[in-house]
Amino acid sequence: MVVGYRCAVCDAVVDVRTPFPWRCPNATLADPHHVLHLVESGELRGELDDPNPFVRFGPRMAWWAFARVNGMSQDDCIELTRRVASRFEVTPLRRSPELSELTPAEVWVKDETGNVAGSHKARHLAGVLAHLLAAERLGLLVERPPLAIASCGNAAVAASTLAEMVGWPLDVFVPTWMSEDLGALLRSLGARIHRCERRSDDPPGDPAMLRFREAVAAGAVPFSVQGPENALCLDSGRTIGWELDAQLVDAGTAGEWRVIVQVGGGALAACVGAGLGSRVRLDTVQAEGCAPLADAWSRIADFDHPERHWSQVMRPWPDPHSLADGILDDETYDWIADVSVMVRSGGAPIVAGEADIRRAHELATAAGFNVSPTGSAGLAGLLAIAGRLRPEHRVILIMSGVAR
Repeated sequence: MVVGYRCAVCDAVVDVRTPFPWRCPNATLADPHHVLHLVESGELRGELDDPNPFVRFGPRMAWWAFARVNGMSQDDCIELTRRVASRFEVTPLRRSPELSELTPAEVWVKDETGNVAGSHKARHLAGVLAHLLAAERLGLLVERPPLAIASCGNAAVAASTLAEMVGWPLDVFVPTWMSEDLGALLRSLGARIHRCERRSDDPPGDPAMLRFREAVAAGAVPFSVQGPENALCLDSGRTIGWELDAQLVDAGTAGEWRVIVQVGGGALAACVGAGLGSRVRLDTVQAEGCAPLADAWSRIADFDHPERHWSQVMRPWPDPHSLADGILDDETYDWIADVSVMVRSGGAPIVAGEADIRRAHELATAAGFNVSPTGSAGLAGLLAIAGRLRPEHRVILIMSGVAR
């Protein structure tokens, strides 16, 4: 079970009974380069007999451990889970005949486009919301502070969907160029939208992220899918990896399994790797127009403890651009966890050319997936390494993020 958190950068420790363990206690606006990772005790991980993955894997999660150690019963936790995560189901894993024709390997797809809000993003946020509702029930939260997120894509839609379900106010900080159609969708879900222009006195970085961090410093909850901003997004996001682990047992197909995961901020790869463990190789993929993780990977060998040299290892990408605009984070925020899962599983970063990004989207759409170019970017990674694959390989892709 989860017993607490430890900062991967400074080794600060936070007990699991602590409410609102969003960020490392040593993180500040001036020094945001800290991230809390989960600490588990022993190998035994609980599981309940329930088709809803958030109930089934609930006892493995940090928010559940927080609730139980502070006095909530298992029945209380199940009831609260159904309130937050009633719409979640196990998403399918199937072999794709069309995509398997592209390489000597078999290609299997974990299809997240039918998940809550059309992507995997809600998985990460559901645990944050469950922790808040548990704290409210325990009397540790008297007034509801606003939730805050910096996003103009699937994460914003997921955040708005979940916040509306429980009637919690949400502020979404977006760039000035966000589409009006997305803005209308977010407003229909009750979100308050803040378009963020760059100010003359702003430091380098995304103005929407700067305004988001200011809101958090003023008391908002970081309802974020970035581990350094909210450690709990790396908790319930692991459900996708746990599902995959169980589905591979059911698939019963011999061969050498590997999973290729598209990376923007990096939380998806971190959670898939944490849930699957080291027996399945995990490779990450980014576009050639924004590949800060691959860039950082080339430097990690220069440091005995690269996580303690964040700004030297993870450098902001100067000019992010790609059709896969949802993975254009100029930094891979969860790079420490991504590097860790790749090292443990024998994986490596892949950089996909823009031609492969475009072709991947065309092929994914032709194969019947209602997915955005961002959501099909894992397939672009497959195309980039197709010549290195063999018939005994079984490659898993994650299609996540409906075309809007």
